[in-house]
Amino acid sequence: MTFQDLNLSNLQLRALDDAGLTTPTPIQEKAFPVIMSGRDVVGIAQTGTGKTIAYLLPVLRLWKFSKERFPQVLIIVPTRELVVQVVEEIERLTTYQNVVTVGVYGGANINKQKDAVDAGLDILVGTPGRTLDLALHGTLNFKAIKRVIIDEMDELLELGFRPQLQRIFDQLPDKRQNLLFSATLIPEIGQFIEESFDFPDTIEAAPSGTPLEKIEQVAYSLPNFNTKVNLLKRLLADKETFHRVLVFAPGKRLADVVAETLEGIFPGKVAVIHGNKSQNYRFESLRAFQSGEKRMLIATDLVSRGLDLSDVSHVINLDVPEVAENYVHRIGRTGRADKSGVAITLYAPYEEEKLSNAEELMQTKLVVRPNPEDLEISDQLILEEMPDNKVANIRVKLDTTKAGAYHNKSKRNSKVNLTRRELEEKRGRKRGKRKSNKKWKK
Repeated sequence: MTFQDLNLSNLQLRALDDAGLTTPTPIQEKAFPVIMSGRDVVGIAQTGTGKTIAYLLPVLRLWKFSKERFPQVLIIVPTRELVVQVVEEIERLTTYQNVVTVGVYGGANINKQKDAVDAGLDILVGTPGRTLDLALHGTLNFKAIKRVIIDEMDELLELGFRPQLQRIFDQLPDKRQNLLFSATLIPEIGQFIEESFDFPDTIEAAPSGTPLEKIEQVAYSLPNFNTKVNLLKRLLADKETFHRVLVFAPGKRLADVVAETLEGIFPGKVAVIHGNKSQNYRFESLRAFQSGEKRMLIATDLVSRGLDLSDVSHVINLDVPEVAENYVHRIGRTGRADKSGVAITLYAPYEEEKLSNAEELMQTKLVVRPNPEDLEISDQLILEEMPDNKVANIRVKLDTTKAGAYHNKSKRNSKVNLTRRELEEKRGRKRGKRKSNKKWKK
């Protein structure tokens, strides 16, 4: 099947042709007729399967011009980066249509976003918090909404957006079409669907946890994190093979440490992205990586969901995620569209159980490669790898020999815990003193 076989307008087909898209993916092929029918839809699809276009094509096909200045379509996503990506995808698909799209998210000037919404729009793409803020301020009105799409629902719940989602749904018109897309269908999602959807059709492009066939998965067993970094440096030295690499680090602090280390070896070729970075910094990191200006992007799980990072040759995991599904999300950043990719996982003995959980979820075993003979094995442990008893013994010692900010209080100012009887006696003595003072004044 090609896009020509779908009930798309000539304007949409021209836009797809300009984008070089000719053949729909399985989720795009399955979702199109069901969404076009007007039924509520729940789509289960792994990252990298093209689910953004899967819901955009039929929604844009159903869209009709209106003089109403409030949006007809509402798309809710978990992160600001995904807002930008979806807006760009809509603009690409509506090159020959007069569709006005606005993206809103936290961390940006809300007054500018209010002005954009006030000017009138057809589609609003937003994070739950900022979308709700605009509605509560009275700038945004949901009365014209005909279709609402929730993308990356499992990630929205993981980030704690359930209350905001519920408040948004409470304000939507009763007559509307609901679309939900998620990589996994956890019980909490099922409960939300039962409360808010009307007998939805379920579309599943691939069973949850199924690895993408175009991704080669390998692993290295290493004793600790610092040895992992030593192997990482060796791998990245091969610039031709590792020409665009996404490295997942276990946390924000270690992402910065790894980025700083690699920057010293590969100056000007390393970008980093995580939740502590500013909005502009994160956008610039993604832009530089996408353009090829930076060869490596060091990231936390922030970008493992939803973002369409093209031409990633390798994904390298410096840890094994606690949640097995997150492993699948990570490696799905490579091997996208019609290209193949490689996922390399560096794991320590204490991560073997988590790796087994990921393998069990995917029903596949990773190929464990032998370590290079001349690999430098470090004996230094990071804080997270230290035994609990060693970490517990790390204490800040204060010098109490000098007077300063820390010193014993005077006897008058020191607090003493008194019994109730002692407290009453003390109060009684004070009242007695006040009586005698009055008598003395007379």
